[in-house]
Amino acid sequence: MSDLNPFAVAQKQLDQCAKILNLDPGVQAMLRLPSRELHVSIPVRMDDGSYKVFQGFRVQYNDAKGPTKGGIRFHPDETIDTVRALAAWMTWKCSLLDLPLGGGKGGVVCNPKEMSQAELERLSRAYVDKVWQIIGPENDVPAPDVYTNPQIMAWMVDEYSKLAGKNQFGVITGKPLALGGSAGRGDATARGGLYTVREAAKECGIDLSKATIAIQGYGNAGYYAAVLAKELFGSKIVAVSDSKGGIYSADGLDPEAVGKHKEKTSSVVNFPNTTAISNEEILEMEVDVLLPSALENVITEANASKMKAKIIAELANGPTTPEADEILHKNGVHVIPDFLCNAGGVTVSYFEMVQNFYMYYWDVEDVHERLNKKMTVAYHSVLDASKKYNINMRQAAYVVAVARVVEAMKLRGWV
Repeated sequence: MSDLNPFAVAQKQLDQCAKILNLDPGVQAMLRLPSRELHVSIPVRMDDGSYKVFQGFRVQYNDAKGPTKGGIRFHPDETIDTVRALAAWMTWKCSLLDLPLGGGKGGVVCNPKEMSQAELERLSRAYVDKVWQIIGPENDVPAPDVYTNPQIMAWMVDEYSKLAGKNQFGVITGKPLALGGSAGRGDATARGGLYTVREAAKECGIDLSKATIAIQGYGNAGYYAAVLAKELFGSKIVAVSDSKGGIYSADGLDPEAVGKHKEKTSSVVNFPNTTAISNEEILEMEVDVLLPSALENVITEANASKMKAKIIAELANGPTTPEADEILHKNGVHVIPDFLCNAGGVTVSYFEMVQNFYMYYWDVEDVHERLNKKMTVAYHSVLDASKKYNINMRQAAYVVAVARVVEAMKLRGWV
């Protein structure tokens, strides 16, 4: 699975869309590549007094619709192609949700699990020192992503503010509430995804109060998806997994108890009264809804035909390859594509930007109501395009999103 280049996947998805929209080859060529990217070397003093040089990236994919927006990942397997792919998907995601933003992404090749808090702080500040001239509230706004969190964002905001010579809380979203974060940001990705699952269940005739759900990946998005699916719909969570393995219970799992167990032991594995299952098995379970919530390229040509879920809601970025998409569509599996399903995070990040700009903060009910409206409208715009062009949901999401970006490029005179 790891030999699949995520950026090649993103480009292939765009090429399919270009064909459906009959895009001009020059426009297609512009959309296939990032408009700018920065590669940096980041020297950091470690706790033992030695220096280590980390490799970092910031990609600004397309800013036709507004400032670029996208998370920063700290991951040992980070590559520039992963960052490019994620920046492309952020472009389409912001467009699909009709946000006045473009797409960006950042990353540092490191293993945060092997670093102390002090080392992480020095790395976070050093990354900002290297990229600060191309980011900013009106240029490019980062956010948390894999292995980064509100505390890391707080250090980055502080470092940027020092360099800018004034408080600039709007430079980053996903911040702690005390530094201008938005209410409702913590579970926004999962909550937004579940709003689309609710709409898809109506479309597929599934009663969510009687539905079974399996979740691959029990990080932030996976955990909140489990808690909220039970809370909002009364669904039964029968299986969850993380990088070390998975657990299954036909009677249903208590999401909070599993979360506490993972906090204590660093994995969901060995949770009492459950059967051990693999990450591969969880994908192929006979459930109503499957939520891939981990990393890229887990549903491929090799295993797509074994999927038995009626709805696959992609909380992860890029979990399904284009070849797998075709198989799932042919087999009648309703896929809610990643850049629709997991757009709740960036939508509430956008709400955070708005609140930072005018220094007035909404309560959590306001955030949920606005998010619900955005996700519901976006889901139906994709569903309508899917029916209009007789294409799968991912192609439909691309058609809606890319058409909007192209319109902005044309109006600005770029093409």
